Amino acid sequence: MPAAWERQIFVPDPHAWTSLPEQPILEVGITVLAFFAAVRLARWSGNNPFFNPTLIAIVLVVIAIDVTGTSYATYLHGAGFIQFLLAPTVVLLAVPLYRQTALIRASGALIAAALLVGLPTGVLSAVGIAWALGASKVTLLSLAPKSVTTGIAVGISEAIGGVPALTAVLVISTGIVGAIAGPVLQRWLRVEDDRVMGLAIGIAGHGIGTARALQISEVAGAFAGLGMSLNGVLTGVLLPLAMRGL
Repeated sequence: MPAAWERQIFVPDPHAWTSLPEQPILEVGITVLAFFAAVRLARWSGNNPFFNPTLIAIVLVVIAIDVTGTSYATYLHGAGFIQFLLAPTVVLLAVPLYRQTALIRASGALIAAALLVGLPTGVLSAVGIAWALGASKVTLLSLAPKSVTTGIAVGISEAIGGVPALTAVLVISTGIVGAIAGPVLQRWLRVEDDRVMGLAIGIAGHGIGTARALQISEVAGAFAGLGMSLNGVLTGVLLPLAMRGL
């Protein structure tokens, strides 16, 4: 897939707001209805992690565009305005962070330890397993940034020689798995500290995991958002430097 097409997919259009009247209603409607249906189903299940709204919405959208015979390129163009809204939505994570400022300041050592362990583990475990299974170099490079949010991961992948489109798929898959498995594993391990739970889910499952952490508690959501942000920034700086060193 050409690099220009990948940028068209993953870089928000700054003119999306002014072009809203021209956007096809079908694609926007499919996306919104799929997500609302997914949220209702998740609430009906008592927020069971296996009923993750993102996963369900993706399945519903795929079914809808297949049934209607809509190409992915057409759907993507029509739903572009929703993608444009992603950036200001992420900024809203600052609200729980602000409310937990005192607790965050008192947890500096815990945050540093989580990043020190979580960042290299997220990269090396995935790359190591893929390498042991015989994955190609391009696949390994595309997999390396899979634990950071899509916008950062795609840029890292392009910088180190990976395939941004493949990285985006891996990032979304990682987030869904983290949101589903994270709370289950932590209950099994009897982790009761919401700070630890939030950091683990945020670092491993980025934005999708953070959304799940916010359902657990505001403390977990705040620490998940902080872990996601710091992990993204550090990975964006350190991973390209490490690849150049190799």
